[in-house]
Amino acid sequence: MLKKIYWNFFKRNIYGVTGTLRVLPNFIIIGSMKCGTTSLYYDICEHPCVSPAAYDEIGFFDSNFHLGLNWYRSMFPTKKQIENIRRKEGVAITGEDTPFYFWNPVAAKRIKELLPNIKLISILRNPIDRAYSEYHDLVDSKSNPPSFETFIENEIDIRKNCSIITEENFEDFNQKNSYLLKGIYVDQLKIWDGLFPKERIFTLSTEDLNSEPITALESVFEYLNLPDYKIKKPQRQKQKKYAPMKPQTRKSLIEFFKPHNERLFKFIGKRFDWDE
Repeated sequence: MLKKIYWNFFKRNIYGVTGTLRVLPNFIIIGSMKCGTTSLYYDICEHPCVSPAAYDEIGFFDSNFHLGLNWYRSMFPTKKQIENIRRKEGVAITGEDTPFYFWNPVAAKRIKELLPNIKLISILRNPIDRAYSEYHDLVDSKSNPPSFETFIENEIDIRKNCSIITEENFEDFNQKNSYLLKGIYVDQLKIWDGLFPKERIFTLSTEDLNSEPITALESVFEYLNLPDYKIKKPQRQKQKKYAPMKPQTRKSLIEFFKPHNERLFKFIGKRFDWDE
């Protein structure tokens, strides 16, 4: 109780005090990790009809749920601010992004209970590149880390028959070395499909956002029922440069992910060019 009071009224200050006067989100970018959720979020927030949250990756429905609904409300605009935007632009929404929700059935159920009409967005990257990007977070944090090949060798054997995600085993996805598991997107999307209708979950690829940001964002804005708008400067948040992956490693991962990607494409009804 004391912790909740501290985080609501001392850490959040006036925002916590005015929590009941604030709105809840209209959309959430639920994942996936290392796929450009932050860039997509700030791209969306450039639209004049969108008012941003206090910051990205709020993490309320997983690690911060104990802080309570008022704390979550404190992250969003006031009802008056939203109404002012609506008067000016005709439409006004707000939202958040937390990629760690993607594989968490507990978070999904909490969102369903609290925000049954929420619009969900997932942005997915070639799972090979996603895994390699996450590995390089480890490289940056440790001296003389094991090679990428060392990390994935054992996981390939373990993940060939990936089990269905449950409330009991989803913590496997939080592990620092579950690089491949996080890229089996279809099994994670099925968590949400069981709670929300398919038309409430919009999926796009990182590659499309990077290569054709205007077109990709037009489709996102249409999904969110926002007026047409061309953003001025597409975001490239948290991007890093590192040495290319070994060709043989990439070849083996293409084979590993191929059946899982095919299941994904069939599930979402669209294909991404992830064969290289």
